[in-house]
Amino acid sequence: MTADLQPATRRMRDGAHLALYGWPLAAAQRRASVLLVHGLGEHMGRYTTLAQRLNAWGLAVHGYDHYGHGRSDGPRGGLRRSGQLLDHLQEMLELTRGQLAPDEPLVLLGHSMGGLVAAAQVARQPDAVQALVLSAPALAIRANALQRLLLAVLPRLAPGLRVSNGLDPDALTHDHAIVAAYRADPLCHDRISARLAHFLANAGQQQVLACAAQWRTPTLLLWGEGDTLIDPAGCRRFAAAAPPAVVTAEGFAGLYHEIFNELACTPVFAALQQWLERLPGGPAQI
Repeated sequence: MTADLQPATRRMRDGAHLALYGWPLAAAQRRASVLLVHGLGEHMGRYTTLAQRLNAWGLAVHGYDHYGHGRSDGPRGGLRRSGQLLDHLQEMLELTRGQLAPDEPLVLLGHSMGGLVAAAQVARQPDAVQALVLSAPALAIRANALQRLLLAVLPRLAPGLRVSNGLDPDALTHDHAIVAAYRADPLCHDRISARLAHFLANAGQQQVLACAAQWRTPTLLLWGEGDTLIDPAGCRRFAAAAPPAVVTAEGFAGLYHEIFNELACTPVFAALQQWLERLPGGPAQI
């Protein structure tokens, strides 16, 4: 899924070089633009199918590999500082906005860890985008007693220490071909640093769930009820606390973590398309 993608490279304000991807559309075809934010241990090259679907609906697509992921700088799963992913996303939003036509809507779409990063960015900057889509965001993570102890100790003692993230590729999707491709992909990895783990464990509650009742950015929240890689309870808590006029939420029975890569993904794409078309000033009205 990556052979035909030739990313550009951008030097960020902190000196890190990130790989940038694009699935552009001519101005006459474009109704809006989307900035994709990928999940833990993967890279933007895995999002070609989703990007092409969005293109077919008249949305240009931009994306990038997180620091420590894909073709971007950094030790795999590492972070220089706890806020680095948020700072990079803010810079990528600024860059993407600079490529938009006047009054062109910008949609932020994040999956898993990328969903948490996207939501945390919108929590601190509600007017950053016109709309937010969260796919199985890591608003709550599963951790046993030992993992909780390590999260409490390691970020202070050894923030750069990287260990296995413990994610089982077989739990990504029911599509065995996608799982096999993930396992064989040299750009996918299972590393996570103590600093990154601490960010994930805290950002969901402190920066997103705590803001749910005051949420004002139009948001579509989707997840699989059969997801074992994140805890769907975090999605349900956010949906229950957020204003229903602002946040549309739906869990899909039986689906695993990568809902857009599932064998039964048709209702997921239908929910996304219908929601995008209903947005005030969104694709259907442009």
